[in-house]
Amino acid sequence: MSKLQQLQTILAPVIEAMGFQCWGIEFISQGRHSVLRVFIEHENGIGVDDCEAVSRQLGAVLDVEDPISGEYTLEVSSPGMDRQLFTLEQFAAYAGHRVKVKMRVAVEERRNFQGILKGVEEQDVVVQVDEYEYLLPIEFIDKANVIPVFD
Repeated sequence: MSKLQQLQTILAPVIEAMGFQCWGIEFISQGRHSVLRVFIEHENGIGVDDCEAVSRQLGAVLDVEDPISGEYTLEVSSPGMDRQLFTLEQFAAYAGHRVKVKMRVAVEERRNFQGILKGVEEQDVVVQVDEYEYLLPIEFIDKANVIPVFD
C-alpha cells in the first residue's frame, strides 16, 4: 500500500463521518518540511470553520495512527475553483471543462497538456489539445487541475 493509499484509508472515513466528502489527499515529502494537504467538499460549500474542525479531528487521528515519520504541516481546504482532480470519477464529472494536466512520464513526447477534458475511457483520461485527443493513463498523471472560467 502506498503512502497516499494508507493516508486515504485512515483519513477518508473520519472526514465522511463529519459529514464531508474527501475530495483528495496530496502528500509532498520535502525532507523536514513535508506537507499533507487534504481537500474536503460539501454540497453547501466549505468555510474556514469547517476546515478548522476537520483539521483538529484529522490531527488527533494522525497523532494516534502516526503514518508519517518526521515533521509535516497539515493543511485542510476546499478544492477551490481550480480544483485538482484525483479520481476517474472526478475526471468524468468535469468532462467539457478546460484542464491542465502534468504527467510523471511523457505521453507522445509531452508531459504537459492543456485543453478540453473529453471524459474517461477505462483507465485513461481523454484530453483534447487543439484538434488532437490524447489518452492519458491516470496512473501516470502527476497533477491535474480544472482551469476556472470567468465570465
